[in-house]
Amino acid sequence: MEAFKYQKEKNNILNICVFYSSVEGEDMNEFQKFCIFGVKINCYDMKKCIFLLVLAACFCLNVSAQNASDAAGYIVKLGDAAPDFEMTLTDGQKVKLSDLRGKVVMLQFTASWCGVCRKEMPFIEKDIWQKHKDNASFALYGIDRDEPLERVKAFAKQTGVTYPLGLDPGADIFALYAERNAGITRNVLIDKDGKIVLMTRLYNEDEFAALCKKIDELLK
Repeated sequence: MEAFKYQKEKNNILNICVFYSSVEGEDMNEFQKFCIFGVKINCYDMKKCIFLLVLAACFCLNVSAQNASDAAGYIVKLGDAAPDFEMTLTDGQKVKLSDLRGKVVMLQFTASWCGVCRKEMPFIEKDIWQKHKDNASFALYGIDRDEPLERVKAFAKQTGVTYPLGLDPGADIFALYAERNAGITRNVLIDKDGKIVLMTRLYNEDEFAALCKKIDELLK
C-alpha cells in the first residue's frame, strides 16, 4: 500500500519522486521499498529506510532554497549566467540570447498594463537606447509579458520607444528570471560574457542612474 509520496517540480527543471510502500509478512514484519530519483532500493532495515527518506527530503529542501526568489522576486542572482531563451520580435525576427554573447545586453521586462513601465520606458529610450543604439557591442530588448502582437505594437507607439520589443507568451521568458507571478517592471543587465551584472525593480531615479552608469562602464 502506498504510504508516502513526494513530488516537486521547479520551472520544469527538477522532478523528484520518493515512493514508499509497506508489505506485511517480510523481515521485521515490514518490507520497505523506496524509489528515489527513479532508482528502486529494496530495504529490510527500517533505520536505513528512514535515513534514505530524510536524505531525500533534505536534498529537496536544499534545492528549494537555491531556487527561492529574493525580496524583489528574482530567482537569478548577480554573477549567474543569464538563462538562455529565444523570442520573436514585433517585426517577426527571432532573437536568441546566447547568440548575443560578446555584447552588453539589457533586457527590459514590460507590459502595456504596467503604469511604472510606461513611466520608465521613455527614459530608457532617451538615456540608454538613443545613446548606445549605434554601438555594435550593445543590445537592448523589451520583453512584453503575455500580450498579443498588435497590442505590443500599439504599446510601442504609445510610449514612443523605438528599441525592439519581443513577445513572451505565457511569461515563460520572464519566469526564467523571476517568479512567474512577480511584478513586471524590471531590467536585467548582462555583460559580454553572458553574466548578470545588475538587476532593477520598479523605477527609481538613483537605481536607473546606476544602470546607465554601469552600461557606460561595460562599453568602455
